[in-house]
Amino acid sequence: MKAMIFAAGLGTRLKPFTDHAPKALAEVNGRSLLEHNVRYLQRVGIYEVVINVHHFADQIEEAIADNDAYGSEIAISDETDMLLETGGGLKKAAHYFAGETDLVVMNVDILTNLDLGKMIDAHKASDVMATLAVMQRESSRQLLFDGGMQLCGWQNNANGQQKIARDIAGTTPYSFSGIQVVSGQLLEDMPFEGKFSMIDVYLYHAAKNTVKGYDHTGNLFIDVGKPGSVEQAEYLFS
Repeated sequence: MKAMIFAAGLGTRLKPFTDHAPKALAEVNGRSLLEHNVRYLQRVGIYEVVINVHHFADQIEEAIADNDAYGSEIAISDETDMLLETGGGLKKAAHYFAGETDLVVMNVDILTNLDLGKMIDAHKASDVMATLAVMQRESSRQLLFDGGMQLCGWQNNANGQQKIARDIAGTTPYSFSGIQVVSGQLLEDMPFEGKFSMIDVYLYHAAKNTVKGYDHTGNLFIDVGKPGSVEQAEYLFS
């Protein structure tokens, strides 16, 4: 299995660090977020990784070269001309995954002790387009699932906006953890161009196929998005 790590973002919440370096190279306990997640993937036997780059792309490429790709085989998907967001980024890199049955996709700023191997097994045991790691935790935006953890919609808790793919009563909101196992078939049906979010892709597929949530509530999890979260991550993952 191969994986993609989204590392192209501007990291504006992590200023002032990201004024002079990419978020992917922010360090937690002496290792960059990028290294933490490359090694996280290695623990389930994934050694072929694609990383998209935009903000301080040269620094990420230098870090990979200087560290022998942390023991993995890393390909670069160059978005220096235009930042494509998560969906556009995966679509641009789709050729790296030609012939793959499934792939793992994750954000570089996520640290968790989620058992990725069990999540991959759950995905493979189901006939689904994607399996999304989710938790019951507070978040400004959440995904909506039915009782069988099938994706039904998305909501913005700040302004009440909703996007509904399946109109089901009694859905439950969960917060997305930025980790997903995706069927290779999904890469062949992404009807958007340019910049777009993977959430829009999942809602598109949820209306006609099955996209499931994988509840890992109770695991350690942190989105390393701002300076205070670095110290918190160092404590949680010491």
